[in-house]
Amino acid sequence: MKKGDLKELYIDELRDVHDAENQLVKALPKMAKAAESDELRSGFEEHLEQTKGHVQRLDQIFQALNESPKGKKCKGMQGLIEEGQEITKEFEGEALDAGLISAAQRVEHYEIAAYGTVRTYASILGEKDAVALLEETLREEKETDEKLTELAESINIEAAQSESDQEGTRERPNKAKAARG
Repeated sequence: MKKGDLKELYIDELRDVHDAENQLVKALPKMAKAAESDELRSGFEEHLEQTKGHVQRLDQIFQALNESPKGKKCKGMQGLIEEGQEITKEFEGEALDAGLISAAQRVEHYEIAAYGTVRTYASILGEKDAVALLEETLREEKETDEKLTELAESINIEAAQSESDQEGTRERPNKAKAARG
């Protein structure tokens, strides 16, 4: 039987984002550990604490609704986290950090979309306290995305320079061979 009202959809979406945040609580320490840059590592650790606060806010909303947050698996977040894990296996150095930032920004954009949606539903449904809590989380997610963009501006350049340094190192022996040949 299909459900048909906005409040049911709102609760379903809240459960989805609740699971997404809990998955992220488990993934962020791994991302922090994988990061080569101290600044990136620190950013992941800071966002972990913030994410725990997001879960608490969602728990408050569920309590006010007299609903359980359980019962939904966020497959979108699961896929984003898996993609991030692939990056940690395939890259190292500055390229790894650039990839981690890319993965983290995908997560942030996903969360920004989710929180924007549930905030709008809460507003339509007259859930004023929930709107305030969701708006606060949405603001934090946007700030995190901006911080990641700032980090990317320097880390991506370092990754490009590292690559060009490695190519220069690879070219030198070949040129020496050609001169001897």
